[in-house]
Amino acid sequence: MTVRVATWNINSVNARLPKLLEWLGSAAPDVLCLQELKCATDAFPYEAVRELGYEAAAHGTGRWNGVAILSKVGIEDVVRGLPGQPGYLADPAADAEPSLIELEPEQEPRAIAATCGPVRVWSVYVPNGREVGHAHYAYKLEWLAALREAVREDTAGARPFAVLGDFNVAPTDEDVWDVSKFEGQTHVTAPERQALADLRDVGLADVFPRALKYDHPYTFWDYRGLAFPKNYGMRIDFTYANKPFVEAVTDSYVDREARKGKGTSDHAPVVVDLAL
Repeated sequence: MTVRVATWNINSVNARLPKLLEWLGSAAPDVLCLQELKCATDAFPYEAVRELGYEAAAHGTGRWNGVAILSKVGIEDVVRGLPGQPGYLADPAADAEPSLIELEPEQEPRAIAATCGPVRVWSVYVPNGREVGHAHYAYKLEWLAALREAVREDTAGARPFAVLGDFNVAPTDEDVWDVSKFEGQTHVTAPERQALADLRDVGLADVFPRALKYDHPYTFWDYRGLAFPKNYGMRIDFTYANKPFVEAVTDSYVDREARKGKGTSDHAPVVVDLAL
């Protein structure tokens, strides 16, 4: 059988719902991992995607994160959140009353897993990190370490398995349009890249998309400064897969067409085709 698996940081699923439904109709993935839902679990557009034949499992709070998995081949064994996932203690507002300051770290909805037909997938939205030295940067590295431990068992299994999503790290200098523009910033630092390398070292490989219009397949372009038409992009959305998954890959590409026009996400979908 053939299975099409994809990942897309949708940047607000309800705001981009027409774009999502249009893309589902044209690209027809069997499994789609979504990130940055910006909606609560119960506010996900289940009925709209169901009309196109998709079951959905979502994990969100209505804030800026949130993840989901859509599937035409079934959804079973859903896991929301990473085992041992670190929490993040948000910076309290400067004028907040002490009694109103949240003192417990928040377990953010950044990971969801499911078995979809012959494959098992994690959809992940890795913390941004904000600035080097910021508490969110340390949280990002801790979160990636927790992800590494969470996927060990599935990675070692005989079933095709992949971790897909927005990792908010460019693994190499070639994965950004001009690395000199990122000096001293997150997404390109040695500790972040090492955290990705440590994740791959459990037995995952980077399913690298083939180049289409340009030599290097970026997945994200800022809304500002005409970044998309200038191709000032970054490759930060990946499919990290175990050996049975990799051996079944027949094609992979970034669908740049979905980034074009108004009202789009600032990310493009990454598509992987399998023969199983």
